[in-house]
Amino acid sequence: MAAMGQVVVTADVVAQHGLTAEEYKRIKQILGREPTFTELGIFSVMWSEHCSYKSSKVHLKRLPTTGPQVLQGPGENAGVVDIGDGLAAVFKIESHNHPSFVEPFQGAATGVGGILRDIFTMGARPIAILDALRFGLPEDPKSRSIAEGVVGGIAFYGNCIGVPTVGGDAYFEGEPSGYARNPLVNALALGVAPKEKIFYARARGVGNPVIYVGAKTGRDGIHGASLLASAEFDEASQRKRPNVQIGDPFLEKLLLEALLEALDTGAIVGLQDMGAAGLTCSTCEMAARGGTGVEIELQRVPQREEGMTPYEIMLSESQERMLVVAEKGREQEVLNTFNKWGLDAVIIGQVTGDGRLRVRHRGEVVAEIPARPLADECPVYERPLAPPSPRSEKLVEFASADTAARDLRENFLRLLAAPTLACKRWIYQQYDHTVRTNTVLLPGQGDAAVLRLKGTRRGLALTVDGSGRYCYLDPRRGARLAVAEAARNLVAVGARPWAVTDCLNFGNPEKPEIMRQFSEVIDGVAEACRVFNTPVTGGNVSFYNETQGKPIYPTPVIGMLGVLEDIERRIPGGFQKPGSTIVLLGGTPGTPDSVRRIFSSSEYARVICGVVAGEPPAIDLEYEKRVHGCCLELMGRGYVLAAHDLAEGGLLVALAEACFAAANRVGAVVTLAGSLPLEAVCFGEEPSRLLLEVDENHLADLLRVARQYQVEARQLGWTTAGEFRVHFHGTLVLEEDVVRLAEAWRTGPGRPMGGVTT
Repeated sequence: MAAMGQVVVTADVVAQHGLTAEEYKRIKQILGREPTFTELGIFSVMWSEHCSYKSSKVHLKRLPTTGPQVLQGPGENAGVVDIGDGLAAVFKIESHNHPSFVEPFQGAATGVGGILRDIFTMGARPIAILDALRFGLPEDPKSRSIAEGVVGGIAFYGNCIGVPTVGGDAYFEGEPSGYARNPLVNALALGVAPKEKIFYARARGVGNPVIYVGAKTGRDGIHGASLLASAEFDEASQRKRPNVQIGDPFLEKLLLEALLEALDTGAIVGLQDMGAAGLTCSTCEMAARGGTGVEIELQRVPQREEGMTPYEIMLSESQERMLVVAEKGREQEVLNTFNKWGLDAVIIGQVTGDGRLRVRHRGEVVAEIPARPLADECPVYERPLAPPSPRSEKLVEFASADTAARDLRENFLRLLAAPTLACKRWIYQQYDHTVRTNTVLLPGQGDAAVLRLKGTRRGLALTVDGSGRYCYLDPRRGARLAVAEAARNLVAVGARPWAVTDCLNFGNPEKPEIMRQFSEVIDGVAEACRVFNTPVTGGNVSFYNETQGKPIYPTPVIGMLGVLEDIERRIPGGFQKPGSTIVLLGGTPGTPDSVRRIFSSSEYARVICGVVAGEPPAIDLEYEKRVHGCCLELMGRGYVLAAHDLAEGGLLVALAEACFAAANRVGAVVTLAGSLPLEAVCFGEEPSRLLLEVDENHLADLLRVARQYQVEARQLGWTTAGEFRVHFHGTLVLEEDVVRLAEAWRTGPGRPMGGVTT
């Protein structure tokens, strides 16, 4: 870019910065004059969709964000909740979708780096990473390449910095999902700190020095927030590679340790990560939150490239950088700590009392903007909403009873090998999931990750969930189901659902049908979170996930945190031994008149029948909550040996997964019944259901407790030494060895990538 003074701000230049004529008019009103080129760049990133939430704010206000456990809700780098024993959990999820399409490895890697910085800028040591991934089908070479690059980037960053990647999910969907042209890469991080040691991103104390720490500033990532993350993709998207940042996890490890050590000195009064919008965001947001101003001198900013202009320095999104406000007179303690770790640490300015962001370059003022309007008073749009265009739907046609029984084995094997359901070991074995020795339920061992809190008896559980296909068919119902399944995953490992962070991935918000999807999803999330008492503590909205006019499925990813009072009472997901009783807890009988529409939204319908239609299952949130309460009481009484929720693929897939997760290949023999067709009974995705393994001696007591909770509970069968048999109305319809089923699940056509198979 040209230096300030060499670029005249014209209507075309304003449009190139993603600003409308009305927004530019408002900028001139705030300044009382025409902006300089540097000021235009600053406004463009701060008022971008990615940074300002200008299309989503009016809807996000409907989410429940408070509760007795919430110490810090939305508005900071991350949410903070009380988890007992004087400790706080700090957690947040964010997207790095567009960078991961343009440059999969670095896009995913820097997404992990950014979310980790959000955690340790709050004063918490990161202890876990989860990822939620959405790709096109693996037979598409481009989708394969993106998936391999993304997984490699996540593994590289997490493994190098020494934070375990303990869980996540991955969906592989064809059209009309849009994931082939616009993959989703959402990263969640969790940290823990004493409650009294949480730090906030506020510039306080007039005269306090402002210190730049971390990596040097380069030209990478300029306009990443405004032109890459806040616009649709097109055929020229690959030319946006310069907008993708480059990550250095080894430097971030130094930054993490140096920062936590510096915080212990008590000399730091505020700090913020330089993430999206870089130095611009960290300066103006800290000033706005603190009710102060900030003045900086760009000549002092450490730079790794020659001749950088003020515009470039302010908009660079180079990674591994932070801004620290120190107590005046104690700045040397902070500088010494970072210097000891071999990091740049330079005083570049000070906190002022005039409420303005003032940027100097070699003494000349190149930008002077009121901080609060810049950070908090972006135009907010209540965009129009419209229902989607009518879709022609072809619902699933159920086979005759004889045909369904004859084809059951083949269809079951195909479903187990489907990319979304097949074994994900090829992903998680690339991750170090045990570093720091806190992980007590490893990937594949339970429905949620479980981590110990050293020095206490407590544990934390974490999960991510959300079906874009469900939300495409019915946004509100799909969102409710996503929250319910996340909560059920936590309950399955013995944890109480506690709080939510969400990543909301959508298409172009300027299209009324997209905004209606968003509004409906917000209402669905809000309804479910209120019922489960899981406030939303923060998250991320990712719009413009759209390529050449074709949007992705509306995809809310729910990250949910749970608390275990006693880590020793955690529950695995795999059957533990032969001879136990298998109980189906929860669920309500389906109705024949609605089953075709609901079944047409299932994974079976998509994979076996090639159908994406109908509507997702209905859910009674109060009933779901009773299922959670019943299950946790049964676990507290010691009745439950293993638990696994029913989700994609339905009952038979859940049974098989519980067998595969067992250490010794336990099998199952079950008897199914009901008035619905065989495919719907075996593969329907009705919510509010958990498979429980219990000792037969506890069965009568279990059924009594279920009646007290007014929850369905039915004995399905028992675990075996290795055979898998299914009876339907007294007739044997499936008989197979668990080893052969597991082979299809692990090595069949559903395994997306080459290489690892076991």
